[in-house]
Amino acid sequence: MNRLCKILNIRFPIIQGGMGNISNAPLTAAISEAGALGTFGVGTRTPEEVEPILQQIKRTTTKPFAVNIPISVTKYGKEWIDLVSKYSVPVVSLSAGNPANFIPYLKERGIKVMTVVGTVKHGLKAMEAGTDIVVGEGFEAAGINSPYEITTMALIPQLRNSLSIPIIAAGGIGDGRGLAAALTLGADGVQLGTRFIVAKEAPFSKRYKEKIIQANDQATVIVGRSVGKIRRLLHTPYAQQLLTEEQNGMDEETYFRKTTELVHWRGAMEGDVENGLMNSGQIAGLVYAEQTAEEIIDSLIQEAKQAITELYKSYIV
Repeated sequence: MNRLCKILNIRFPIIQGGMGNISNAPLTAAISEAGALGTFGVGTRTPEEVEPILQQIKRTTTKPFAVNIPISVTKYGKEWIDLVSKYSVPVVSLSAGNPANFIPYLKERGIKVMTVVGTVKHGLKAMEAGTDIVVGEGFEAAGINSPYEITTMALIPQLRNSLSIPIIAAGGIGDGRGLAAALTLGADGVQLGTRFIVAKEAPFSKRYKEKIIQANDQATVIVGRSVGKIRRLLHTPYAQQLLTEEQNGMDEETYFRKTTELVHWRGAMEGDVENGLMNSGQIAGLVYAEQTAEEIIDSLIQEAKQAITELYKSYIV
């Protein structure tokens, strides 16, 4: 058992990425039940909307799970700390903002803290602020991304050279070969989002899952560069509309209005490719079939073991 698994009290060094307002209890619980760390993202929801979902997760699994708080997206602060404390949530993931004001209060309550970063500079700041774990998210990842556009393969070894705490690699990891590569680069574990979209327990639209399964290596696009707020999406008619409007000078206010969590919901939950967006990482081309969360996690572990064994046999003398 590596140090990440010990800290999080999980069997496998695999973390579910936060998914904003499409996060749900069935998928979070299923991932935790399978020995990884399920994550529920609060997105833009209120504490009153989230509380019954936390109750459902607690009813469904006794295993550890995390809550993701996107700092600059939510308008709540202390309310989240009170809520995760009330339900004895063992891990909180902080993203999209400065975690310094959250970390002390969470740690006072015995909650482990993970902080998502896109640069070494922010990783160092998070470590200095007291985070237990840093999630290094590369530009390959789905959804809202760092404007610095550093890839996972470049980011993780540089984080490892600079940080003494555990590191999780996120972005561009979709199978066991990616897990093995991340560990080789210096990560203690991996975070996945896109691969779990097709989990059988996930209540996403059939069309969203089909689009992921049918995707190839060129299936995603980046929107938001013109306003400095980038996001990786499946290349759907709606994504193309956003790209076209950007080329024609779309302003920041319009961009935010067209990429809200409601628009995300339309695409992911209702399967509306004309009026809703669908987040996806670049690894969508590695996803071939719908599986249970347990099958996905087991395949990742077995593939990683096989990749490491074959590498040792082939290149180590």
